[in-house]
Formats: sequence, C-alpha cells, structure tokens
Amino acid sequence: MLNTETSPAGGDAPAAEPRKPRRTKRILAAVAAVAILAGAAAFGSTLPDPKASDAYATLAGEKASVESERDSAKSDFASLKTKYDSLEGGMATRESKVGARESAVGAAEAANKTAEAAVKKREEAVTGAEKTKAANAIGDGTWTVGKDIEPGTYRAAGDVGSTCYWGIYATGSNGSNIIENDIPGGGRPTVALSAGQDFKSSRCGKWEKQ
Repeated sequence: MLNTETSPAGGDAPAAEPRKPRRTKRILAAVAAVAILAGAAAFGSTLPDPKASDAYATLAGEKASVESERDSAKSDFASLKTKYDSLEGGMATRESKVGARESAVGAAEAANKTAEAAVKKREEAVTGAEKTKAANAIGDGTWTVGKDIEPGTYRAAGDVGSTCYWGIYATGSNGSNIIENDIPGGGRPTVALSAGQDFKSSRCGKWEKQ
C-alpha cells in the first residue's frame, strides 16, 4: 500500500521507493551453495565401493583366469618352441647323415657300374675269343679253304682214334685230285691248308686253327 502521509509543508509527500533485495539474493545463493556441497558430500559418502561388488569380484576372477591361461599358453609355447628347435636341429643332423649316406651310395653305385663295365668287357672279350675259336674250329665234313674256312695250320683238338682219316684235295676235283691225306691212327695230327683246296675230315673230331 502507498504511504499517504503528508509532508510538513502541508502538501502531499512523494512515496518512498521499495528497497532492492540484493542482500537477500546473496544470502539465498550462499545457502544454496552450502546445501549443494552438503548434499554432494552426503551423496559421496553414501556411494558403494565398486571393488566390493559381486560384479567386480566376478570380473576380477575372470581376469585372473585369463591371465593364468595366458601364462600357461606362454609356457606351452616356450616348451613347444624348445621342442621345435630341438627337432629342427636333429633334422639338420639327420639330413647331413642322409646326405653322407647318399654320397656313399652314389660312390658305391659308380664303383659297381665300373665293375659291371669291366666284367662286361671281359665277357665280351671271352665271347669274342670263343667266337673266334669256334669260327676257326671245324669238324667232320668237307670244307673249301678260303670260302668255308680260313687258310692256315689246323691241329686236332684231341687225340684221334685209329679210324680218323683226313685228306686235302684240289678245289672242284670232287676228291679225285688228292694233294695229301693220312690215317694217323692216334695223336693230334696237324694239316696246313691253303686257298684253292678242299679239306675232308672223317672221325677225327674237331680241328682248331693255330
């Protein structure tokens, strides 16, 4: 309500201005701040300790289990690596031994091939000699020198019997042109044959070119 008191001069006095509530606002703000701080302190004092919760204990247990598995895996890996390194070293040693054995086998095979080649050469030489001997050996029958047999000296391969007969004839005479003949009756007779002759042997065995 407006103040209607009159002024001492008898006229109406002007109404007084209302006071501004500055002090009141400051007091209210201070009280509010104190209340907020007090509330915050009270709220902070009533918060639960997270480490005391079941969830934290579960997570801590899981973490410990994972760390244990990790440590076990590290240990297993170290053990496996040691075994692998050992096996790798052993493999290198075995490979070296295998290489040495392969070299020895290769050398043995080379020596065997050399020996086989030498044996084959000897066999060929023996076979060649036998073929030559066989080619230069004749038996019973009539042979034309220079055509059926080579010219040269022939000797009975063994002692002949009493029925042995040999004859040398001019080629183409059909045995009518006797150059030389004999019934040795024993021993190992020898004959000299030339080209243009026929040689006949009967019951004398083999003759060998000398």
